[in-house]
Amino acid sequence: MKSSAGSPILVSYSAIDSSIGTLHLAATDQGLVRVAFASSSADEVRAGLVTAMGDVVFVTDDRLDRSTQQITEFLKHQRTEFDLELDLRLARGFRREVLIHMRSIPFGQTRSYGQLAADLNHPGAARAVGTACASNPLVLVIPCHRVVRADGSIGEYGGGAATKKSLLAMEAS
Repeated sequence: MKSSAGSPILVSYSAIDSSIGTLHLAATDQGLVRVAFASSSADEVRAGLVTAMGDVVFVTDDRLDRSTQQITEFLKHQRTEFDLELDLRLARGFRREVLIHMRSIPFGQTRSYGQLAADLNHPGAARAVGTACASNPLVLVIPCHRVVRADGSIGEYGGGAATKKSLLAMEAS
């Protein structure tokens, strides 16, 4: 995928240290496109972006400054919502619908996979919602950590169970 002028897509990339470990951030001219946990290496994140987006050139510029600031504020309990432009090109179809809907889960609240599926008029699609959460390209910013199992248990999480528990506890306090 190239820009409309046929030139490579410029992607700003940065790794930041946070209270929950290293986070990998990437942004295009359209907005923040990727936030990944340390469980993915920088090389894996970059390779995934190239695979998904095609002709990519990684750059260092100021496009990630605002994202870095807001994520840092969120993790320091100084922010409850993100006000960022997002580039959702890494999600398509139902997964994209789930991600968009997940953004409406309020800070400090949770929803079950089944509740999200029902909200999207697909009451039998709880597993598909789980898959959308697992493939969320914008963790933290799109709050998949707020999605839990029907019995209230936390379920799986790309950043690890301890991280999910920590995020939910932070939001509950």
